[in-house]
Amino acid sequence: MTQSPESDSRTDTLRQSIRAAGLRVTVPRVAVLEALQDNPHSSAEKVTDKVRPVLKGTSSQAVYGILAALTGAGLVRRFDPAGSPALFECRVGDNHHHLVCIRCGAIKDVDCVIGAAPCLTPSDASGFAVFAAEVTFNGLCRECQDFSTPEHID
Repeated sequence: MTQSPESDSRTDTLRQSIRAAGLRVTVPRVAVLEALQDNPHSSAEKVTDKVRPVLKGTSSQAVYGILAALTGAGLVRRFDPAGSPALFECRVGDNHHHLVCIRCGAIKDVDCVIGAAPCLTPSDASGFAVFAAEVTFNGLCRECQDFSTPEHID
């Protein structure tokens, strides 16, 4: 399979980021990062489906292991919307949040609510050193609003 110069450049950038995070560069790690860049907010199952054409015979367990390593290295972010399997994305380090449609499952990124990470100051930290906060806004996307009213949500 011939890659375009843009694809080669992206692959080189991904390899550099893996190396800079202290991980060994492997074809499966690059493939998982490419899949997540093309499909943000993906479950491990969806990532597995996306990398199988490139990595014949790849198991779900192998993808889970790669996602865990990439998350631990700070290259991937995991978040857990209610009622959904864990989802993964490459947008890391900016404390953004998510809008989740409770009807169709659409997910959109949203920058921190009021300026620079106000969520990192809880009313009572109980001695914890807080590094990150996750906020998920649940509601109905524009398309689902056209078909539903809050009174009729299951």
